[in-house]
Amino acid sequence: MNQSRPISPISSRRLKRLPLALMLAGCAGWSHGYAADETTNTAEPAAATKAKADDAHLKTVTVTARRREESSQSVPTPISVVSGQALESQRVYRIQDLQQLTPSLNVAYMHARQSSISIRGLGNNPASDGLEGSVGLYIDNVYLGRPGMAVFDLMDIEQLEVLRGPQGTLFGKNTTAGVINISTRQPTFTPERSIETSVGQDGYFQTKGTVSGPLTDELAGRFSAYRSRSDGDIKNEYDGHDLNGGSREGFRGQLLFKPNEDFSLRFIGDYNEESSSAGTRVLTSTGPTINGVNRYESRAAAAGATLVDGSDRKVNLDSDQRVTVHQGGGSVEANWKMPNDFTLTSVSSYRWWDFTPRNDDGLNVPVSYNAGVSVEDKQWSQEFRLASPTGGAFDYVLGAYYFGNKLDNKSFTYNGPLADIWNGTPAGALANTSSVGKGHIETNSFALFAQGTWHLTPKLDFTAGIRGTYEEKSAWVNRNAPVGGAAVTGAALTARNARYGAYDSGDLSQYSASPSGLLNLSYHFTDDVLGYATLSHGEKSGGVNLTVGTAPTAGADSLLIGTERANNLELGVKSTLWDNRLQLNGNLFWTEVHGYQTTAYDDANRVQYLTNAGAVRSRGLELESILVPIRGLTLNLNGSYNDVRYTSYKDAPCPPEVSFQAGAPASCDLTGHQVVGASKYIANANGEYKWNWDNGLQEYVTASYAYRSKAVGTVEDSAYAQIPGYGLVNLSTGFRGDLGQGQWDVSLWLKNAFDKTYYTTLWSEANGGYSGLLGSERTLGLTGRYDF
Repeated sequence: MNQSRPISPISSRRLKRLPLALMLAGCAGWSHGYAADETTNTAEPAAATKAKADDAHLKTVTVTARRREESSQSVPTPISVVSGQALESQRVYRIQDLQQLTPSLNVAYMHARQSSISIRGLGNNPASDGLEGSVGLYIDNVYLGRPGMAVFDLMDIEQLEVLRGPQGTLFGKNTTAGVINISTRQPTFTPERSIETSVGQDGYFQTKGTVSGPLTDELAGRFSAYRSRSDGDIKNEYDGHDLNGGSREGFRGQLLFKPNEDFSLRFIGDYNEESSSAGTRVLTSTGPTINGVNRYESRAAAAGATLVDGSDRKVNLDSDQRVTVHQGGGSVEANWKMPNDFTLTSVSSYRWWDFTPRNDDGLNVPVSYNAGVSVEDKQWSQEFRLASPTGGAFDYVLGAYYFGNKLDNKSFTYNGPLADIWNGTPAGALANTSSVGKGHIETNSFALFAQGTWHLTPKLDFTAGIRGTYEEKSAWVNRNAPVGGAAVTGAALTARNARYGAYDSGDLSQYSASPSGLLNLSYHFTDDVLGYATLSHGEKSGGVNLTVGTAPTAGADSLLIGTERANNLELGVKSTLWDNRLQLNGNLFWTEVHGYQTTAYDDANRVQYLTNAGAVRSRGLELESILVPIRGLTLNLNGSYNDVRYTSYKDAPCPPEVSFQAGAPASCDLTGHQVVGASKYIANANGEYKWNWDNGLQEYVTASYAYRSKAVGTVEDSAYAQIPGYGLVNLSTGFRGDLGQGQWDVSLWLKNAFDKTYYTTLWSEANGGYSGLLGSERTLGLTGRYDF
């Protein structure tokens, strides 16, 4: 399973689209992103373009990591900053591609529901309908309760910040591992327009556009829209169709009311939808062979299924594989600078997210026609913040936060006639039966927070922060009696009821009062060198398993998940050297987590479930650098060493090579094992060189390399579920210049240049097998952009 499908040339039909793309718009070459990147939202004359090419110094980057605008180099916390221009030029238009740009970040993405984000190895809990993630996701100051709410094209982004370590004192909802803070571009009082089209292999086609400008002297508007589609890069041997493609589209509309410099009111509304076969998993391993028998292979053969090699980007599915996502929402942000120079901020929001899957069982015979979990989620929030003036001996930010959520899911299984052969149950137990269960959870979270900085001397600062959160959750889970199938008795009836029997949990509830805290000491050794030490504590509230699982035998309390608590120590330095040509930042971290929340697999009931995995330790080193050695050349290098292991996990699920043995234990001790999904070594390097031609044109070439070492694929740490390390190379080249009142940009790009076969996440399957999601194959494309 090590052979990758050879790349196919762009079809003549797709090539015919390229002239149209060039006429419509212009592109994204690689711009020196991260902290060195300047943001350009409007078209600029050739003189301005040349000035930028001649500038051989780093640019100041402003962030809001402490809920006020500051230079990123003056914030004493590890933070990676990626500009919107860098995202566009690197062709990073999805949240799951961010791990190719920043250290210590992992996105375990399968589709919008089966996705999670971890920082420093912490936060791997996908499909957690009854639990929020350990990494807080924010877009325009609004918390997203589900990671899947961020699975859309990153359109019209101003800047993206990745904050590592607990951030609970200022980012208020369950941020024990870190925060991804996304800011979109605001409406402008100067007219801006852009249109961009990209075409590539496997039917890839993306168009997006933006228009912004004044509506009155005090009111400006902005509207952005996109549509992306692809044919898919996995071949279904059963019917010859391509899978893992589909379409996504959406828009964002904004209004900015700014009657004066002291007051602004920003309205944002957006809508996104997806219809795709995203999340198509390929078979990576059939699991262990014990006493000459491989359970996965033998049961597949008994059912008459034909297995195919997943590493060849092939599956063999006799049913549909599809997900549909509809989501949207709105927010209102008000900022008022009062006469005493205090700033009052209010952020109000409402969002909704609907997810519906259709999943095949992975075989080309009728074992299961469809199984999965659909979700309807609604959330609303309100935040008030008061920021004091700066420049004195003490400044602070304080506020209050409320988050409400209501989520309903439906778990369903519709079996075919061969279900008993595949599941190893008595004849008639599961064949042609269907089962439907429902879950419901409501959350109300209230918090008060404050963080202040004492400027003890001109060089020495002390910061302290605290947040108190009270949260209550109420839930229920039920399952209807199975429908269909033959009338059975005895062992077949017992097996049917064990898997699909009626169940009602009754009312479930959780109440928690959680503190978060921060102590930070920072010292400016020089104007360009900052050192800092941080001690922080974060807590993430518990949750509820919203599928029945083993609750009928283990009791309703087994559905409850306990609180996750993290203590973190940071030692770091930030420096700007060599006449503002070199930025070099580094930090050491040590995090202890108790009650770590993660996902396990119950083979008997064929369900994923949430659990507290004892204690975890994450420790390591992170480095980030940006260098402008000569005019026109920008180099970025970042990386991390992260050793994250269970320091106590004695009641863990067993891998199939243990659980399938005669007399196997009910649980295993994974103490000392590496945490799922966490690569020990991550390195990212990229660079851009651009130069001017005498006729006013600017040419550029870019290259990037992203490396991740091997990682554990599933929580039980099976020898058959390991993700090999891999390195990816992306290349691009292009031209930009002036045309009329605007600027055009055209680039040719190649992603995964050496066609590396790699897996981004693995999944536990029935009968000891494992499947995985393949990363994108080599893709050649062309992008055109016009800003005017």
